[in-house]
Amino acid sequence: MKVLKFGGSTLSNTEQIGQVLRYLERTMQSSPGPVLVISAFGGVTDALIRLSHMAAGSDSGYQVHLDMLVKQHMSVIKTYIPGPVQKETASDVEKMLNALKDTIHGVYLVKELSPKTLDFILSFGERLSAAIINGCLKVRNLETEMIDAEDLIITDGQFGFARVHWDSSFRNIRKRLKSPKKIPVIPGCIGSTVQHETTTFGRGGSDYTATLVAAALRAESVEIWTHVDGIHTADPNKVAKAFPIDRLSWDEAMELSHFGTKLIFPAAMIPAAMHDIPIIIRNIGNPDFQGTLIGKTSRYEYPVRGISSVDRIAMLQVQGSGMIGVVGIANRLFGALARNNINVILITQASSEHSICFAVAPEQAQNSKKAIEEEFALEISDGRMDEAAIENDASIVAVVGENMKRTPNIASRMFQALGKNGVNVMAIAQGSSELNISVVISRQDEAKALNALHEAFFLSDTKSLHVFLIGTGLIGSTLLKQMKEQKSTLCSQNALDIRLMGVGDIDRMVFKTEPIDPSGWKKKLHSGKPMDLGIYIDTMLAMNLPNTVFVDCTGSPSTVEHYERILDASVSIVTPNKIANSGPYEQYRILRNKAGQKGVKFLYETNVGAGLPVISTLNDLICAGDRIVKIEAILSGTLSYIFNSFSGQKKFSEIVKEARNRGLSEPDPRDDLNGLDVARKILILSRETGLPLEPEQVQVENILPEPCRKAKSVEAFLDELEKADGQFSKRRDEAAAKDQVLRYIATLENGRASVCLKGVDRSHPFFALSGSDNMIVFTTERYQELPLVIKGPGAGAEVTAAGVFADIIRIANYLS
Repeated sequence: MKVLKFGGSTLSNTEQIGQVLRYLERTMQSSPGPVLVISAFGGVTDALIRLSHMAAGSDSGYQVHLDMLVKQHMSVIKTYIPGPVQKETASDVEKMLNALKDTIHGVYLVKELSPKTLDFILSFGERLSAAIINGCLKVRNLETEMIDAEDLIITDGQFGFARVHWDSSFRNIRKRLKSPKKIPVIPGCIGSTVQHETTTFGRGGSDYTATLVAAALRAESVEIWTHVDGIHTADPNKVAKAFPIDRLSWDEAMELSHFGTKLIFPAAMIPAAMHDIPIIIRNIGNPDFQGTLIGKTSRYEYPVRGISSVDRIAMLQVQGSGMIGVVGIANRLFGALARNNINVILITQASSEHSICFAVAPEQAQNSKKAIEEEFALEISDGRMDEAAIENDASIVAVVGENMKRTPNIASRMFQALGKNGVNVMAIAQGSSELNISVVISRQDEAKALNALHEAFFLSDTKSLHVFLIGTGLIGSTLLKQMKEQKSTLCSQNALDIRLMGVGDIDRMVFKTEPIDPSGWKKKLHSGKPMDLGIYIDTMLAMNLPNTVFVDCTGSPSTVEHYERILDASVSIVTPNKIANSGPYEQYRILRNKAGQKGVKFLYETNVGAGLPVISTLNDLICAGDRIVKIEAILSGTLSYIFNSFSGQKKFSEIVKEARNRGLSEPDPRDDLNGLDVARKILILSRETGLPLEPEQVQVENILPEPCRKAKSVEAFLDELEKADGQFSKRRDEAAAKDQVLRYIATLENGRASVCLKGVDRSHPFFALSGSDNMIVFTTERYQELPLVIKGPGAGAEVTAAGVFADIIRIANYLS
């Protein structure tokens, strides 16, 4: 014999009820008759609670809600029960509904709702649904019989959370159901006292009814039918990549249910475990799926078995010097809470005995505080203890699994995943059994913590990054193209899933809860909202996704103003934007320190040399203990092209015009020729070596004559530049006479940074430079005779975007 329990989520509407009926019709004719336990139809318990309190509060509007409940139940009868059985079932249901109406009207008249009366009202939810399902099955020629649960299960008088008297209940169940002639249909969650007063077991109590019946009858198994494919590794509503667990031990399931897994009532596992009766969680929408089996043993494919959470709790802290070494403090504390019927969810105590923290439901927080302060009034009045402090808006997240006690580094992996995502842990609890580790965190971080932990324990071979990009110009759009082209390779070969969650440009912005396809970003952005940078940042931070990376592909100072706030929210930043690192030194220092404090990355490899590994190489040298003696660098692709081409065959002005026409220079070439961009880059390299230089401390040679600088237009500038050709030719000839060539060089040496036009001879690496390549030469204590040289394209959308992309991937490697 099996016991089949159908939860409210499988009975929420006529379509789902039809699925249940079709399943029962198919299985009950081909196998020995089961025992059926039926929950209230979906939403009915909540509605009964709501309208009961409305009635107690003299709100006559309760009648509207009551009428809706009547229609909900009668609609099922009309849909699924034709003919004479319909009349019989409707008559039974109407009697129950009239009794319900009379009871609630009585509450309305006396303006009082006791726990005893509320239990009686709530019991109608299960009575009504069981009567209707019984009628539905009868009309399908199935031999069923409605059984009153109050005749079976005897409880104490703790209304709302009644405790079962097992011996008398088991006797009743065996006497009534040992050899039933018809298939029993039992309302769940209901019992009665020895005085025949109706009681309920609390939310999810129908599971308890099912396992009590199964234990009494020594059933083969209990099947709990719901709307999902069993218990998942995490809540699938909060963790998209959660997947069903095929098997759990009793202890694992108990821990998961205690800490928020709502698919099974915690107490329901006790009778099943004591009599070794498996519980199987199954999906009525996918009845062929095996679901989750809960029994003696588990399986150990992963270090943990599941991650669960309680999304709303209040944390209370009791502390004071008067607690240290005093016997009985904990007994008094938790005794006071127990006398006030306050359930404690989690407890943690400092080893110094100076404080005790515990978690309760938010609605019990003030009562808890009152109970504590009454119990310890004397200690608080004379300063030996502080008043109880309440921390609201908190959640508990727990990792659970029997295999944890055989696996080292579980705690390390857990706290590393939380820490790298900026999730602050307020309290920690772990039992000596090592079956779970629970942490209290801010409620707003719950979903992020669940996803980060799920990835760390179940998807450790795959890493997800959530990217928010701003700036879709040449570099940004090229980056998106590269992300699209490389996506499948990164997933298959690098186990890296880069998810584009937000895109913004100067005009519009768009965010999605599901990743944006990099190939369709333009269409999505076009239909987005008007750009507001503050709202863009607010939305990104409010989404609070794990492993978030902000990518700034603008050249805007206004974006940089938000960097500190972004880093402070534990979001990494990748940017080719040089403004943050080439402005005041204090700004550079603050951003680097903030990233370090928050355990995130602030990467800007493309600030110098586009996609060339300049900054990373410099940092590697320093971290490895090398000392930088000198840096010489050609850091402008424009100036590199101009002076590499200035061999005497063409005039200087002609080469500048050619660079402009080929798109190698800015629209106004003076922006390249004034040397300021090169100065910013050598300033950044200087700071990376540890020098606190300010922008004005970089000596810059502006090679343009005064008339060129003051020209009012680009055309006027080019005219003035032609007039200056002789000056440039003279400098070239002077260098050539020494067998040198001219190069515009940035230098860092002896703590000083400079940018100027120099002649270099054949022994220098810059002599043979060609095209628009950049070249950086590091002379260090270890690379003195033969300096370390980096050479390659220092500009261009493809290489710059590739450098940004590489920084994004570095963050993924850091998170691994």
